[in-house]
Amino acid sequence: MTLLRGEPEIRKVGLRCLHRGGYYRLMPGGIEQHTIYQIPLDQRHGRPRQLFTLWCGANLNVLTVVTGALATTLFGLSFFWGVIAILIGNLVGTLFMALHAAQGPKLGVPQMVQSRGQFGAKGAAFVVALVIFMYVGYAGTALVTGGQSLHAILPGLDARSCIIAIGIISLTTAIYGHDLIHFCTRMMTYVSGSAVLLGYVWVLFVHPLPATFLTQGAFSAPGFFSMVSMCALWQLGYAPYVSDYSRYLPPDSGPRQAFWSCYWGTMLGAVGPMILGALIGPAVVDGDVVAALSRLTGKASTAIVLLFAPGVAIAGAICFYGGSLAIITFAQTFATHWRASARARTSITVCIFGAALLLALAGASNFLTLYSEFNQLLLYVLMPWTAVNLIDYYLIRFGHYDVPAFFAADGGVYGKYNVAALVCYGVGIVVQIPFVSSDLFTGPIARAIGNIDLSWIVGFLVVSPLYYFAVKK
Repeated sequence: MTLLRGEPEIRKVGLRCLHRGGYYRLMPGGIEQHTIYQIPLDQRHGRPRQLFTLWCGANLNVLTVVTGALATTLFGLSFFWGVIAILIGNLVGTLFMALHAAQGPKLGVPQMVQSRGQFGAKGAAFVVALVIFMYVGYAGTALVTGGQSLHAILPGLDARSCIIAIGIISLTTAIYGHDLIHFCTRMMTYVSGSAVLLGYVWVLFVHPLPATFLTQGAFSAPGFFSMVSMCALWQLGYAPYVSDYSRYLPPDSGPRQAFWSCYWGTMLGAVGPMILGALIGPAVVDGDVVAALSRLTGKASTAIVLLFAPGVAIAGAICFYGGSLAIITFAQTFATHWRASARARTSITVCIFGAALLLALAGASNFLTLYSEFNQLLLYVLMPWTAVNLIDYYLIRFGHYDVPAFFAADGGVYGKYNVAALVCYGVGIVVQIPFVSSDLFTGPIARAIGNIDLSWIVGFLVVSPLYYFAVKK
């Protein structure tokens, strides 16, 4: 049953309604049945503008505030320079993220499956394995910040119990899948958005911060560029799974609309909480940003943290959901005849929850430092991948892929390995090493220019033309 475009009638079908030729879900239904396979055209639904609330709501949580606080804590910047770094990093990083999002409506498959079109059926497995590691790490950080938030509201509960409680909420949402995550992030746009606004009102007008708060810290090139990199990675970290949430859109919904909906949604959702984090950074003690936020907002702290807490749980759900699709993608690479069911996705999601929970409980005491180092490591391995993916999609194939070949045992027209892509990816990692500046390692060029980390910029600038000329016919 379909409607002609422009037909004003709306017919209810279960929990969906048909409108203007496509499905638009009113409320989330049951557990999602699709996993990594192409979404059939008759089951595509939604509008590109729904991606705005998805990524805005996904960013409006305490973890985003924690990331912003790194500017004036770990990196020692003044509030002014912290804000500049936050804006530049997000403006640049979001560009890559939104370009990946625009691929979903066209191909209808998760981002990691689509990577087989660049790296080959088995060649993509290495990148997928790295992304699985990323999911578990991000999920762990979400559980830590969510647990800290819940503990601030309910001090009678110990921190470990709060982390577990947030994890269970995340797990349940992830099991239900795509539509429930869309619905929850849409709600968080308003709920957690209110927390951000209330936080600003309280620390700026009700009980303003001392004037010295805005003058603490100073500009330093290493700190500034590290914060720019941190914010760029915040957005780039979405790239391996941003198409997971646009793949249900009808193909005719348009990549341009998907791009701008994602771009402005995640930009506005991230910058607001990050600047709030930079504002309260000087009050952070022992890396506990939530405790600092609670002290500075006084009587309003319970309401603020209460409004924030569900957002962290949803951020964890996004990691669990994406992680399950990545693991299925990895497993199906070698078990080519296996067709993963919703039950298999549920079981895998539970396993990811267990791993993230162990990580969260083990790393909670040294959270800020571990979080910073984890993000830096991810940036080095993700940038070469995103360069290969975007150049291949937009400049080599112009969005035209043989989707059934993604699931062929021999990789179909893409083969098992794309040597050019794998070599370019490897070169992208190697050329970054001299420019790396981190607590774990500082390269010679980074040391010579004052410990400024330009590695990810160099990686993108080298890999993009290298891959283009290597495969362009």
